[in-house]
Amino acid sequence: MTEKIEIKEEFIKQAQKLSEGIEVLPNGIKGLAYKLQKAHETNKPLRVKLGLDPTRPDLHLGHTVVMRKLKQFQELGHQVVLIVGGATAMIGDPSGKSETRPALTKEQVEENAKSYFDQMSKVVDVTKAEVVNNADWLHKMTFVDMLKLSSSTTVAQLMVREDFAKRYQEGRPISVVEFFYPLMQGYDSVEVKADIEFGGSDQRFNLLMGRDVQMFYGIDDPQMIMLLPLIEGTDGVVKMSKTYPEHCISLTEDPKNMYGKLMSIPDSLMPKYYTLLTDLTYNPTNNPRDEKMRLAYEITKMYTGEENAKMAQDNFVNVIQNKGVPSDIKEYKKENATNILDLLVELNFTQSKGEAKRLIQGGGVKINGEKISDMTTIIDKEIILQAGKRNYAKIVF
Repeated sequence: MTEKIEIKEEFIKQAQKLSEGIEVLPNGIKGLAYKLQKAHETNKPLRVKLGLDPTRPDLHLGHTVVMRKLKQFQELGHQVVLIVGGATAMIGDPSGKSETRPALTKEQVEENAKSYFDQMSKVVDVTKAEVVNNADWLHKMTFVDMLKLSSSTTVAQLMVREDFAKRYQEGRPISVVEFFYPLMQGYDSVEVKADIEFGGSDQRFNLLMGRDVQMFYGIDDPQMIMLLPLIEGTDGVVKMSKTYPEHCISLTEDPKNMYGKLMSIPDSLMPKYYTLLTDLTYNPTNNPRDEKMRLAYEITKMYTGEENAKMAQDNFVNVIQNKGVPSDIKEYKKENATNILDLLVELNFTQSKGEAKRLIQGGGVKINGEKISDMTTIIDKEIILQAGKRNYAKIVF
């Protein structure tokens, strides 16, 4: 805070609600309350920035944590600024990465961005957001401009990043272009005049760099940063990521899969999922199974609709709890006999033969209700195939 003023209780309460479950830097709730009060008194809405590097075409539940916070700011009348990383996505954020990421083409970025906004509109009013592409200013920078930007930090400061330091110690390559990623993201905050920037807890370095870059370019009251916790996937261990599709819950997930995956999370994750992903309150005195069903129903309803949520819940009760077979099981016609491994991949029940083998070894594949263990099993007649808890298919010849 650059001024000493008395912060009113209403803005402290607003800040408390907005920062529930997340870390706010610097100055925590008081710093945020100050910004909120100043915005009100000057009748100048806060500019709340979220950068999106559309490196993949779909979003998952982990992304909705920040989306729900953006919605809260919108409801208070502040301006959400969504930055499509047309330039930064072509490098790829090195945060947490053990190797240089492959670059994306301009066409891939544009296609993925369209998919992002379609999915974001389930939570955020995208029509009221200011949507910009950082390629519009970063691609126009001259070599001299880039040299000026690079002078805002030092190699020593960049090497403080844990991922860079670890890769350097292990002798893994670090491309010079990766050093520019946090600088480019920081310069975005200069261009859009960000008051607040959101990011996951793994983005701490990048977002703090944004404050440094803003001050370097003469902005006296730089952005605050709001760091959101990362949501673990269904295994309860690894953060939710499309890198681990078996533990990730995508917003484009089939309703039955979404509901089923939510029912598979460890009980210990329920309080976090309730707090960060819904408006419901977790009740630890209730039966854990009932609380998980309530959670699964609510989230499935939020992203696929109430009718689909009810269908998914009914299917779960029938198939998983009552050991039945789905009523809407899909039928696949085969002309020739096929090996079970090839069939599992062909049906997209597994991504590879290796994954199919592991699923069989773990007892996760059944034919007509009986577990199989033979990797050379040939399918040459009508069967009901089950892979995992939720994938069923009727194979006919």
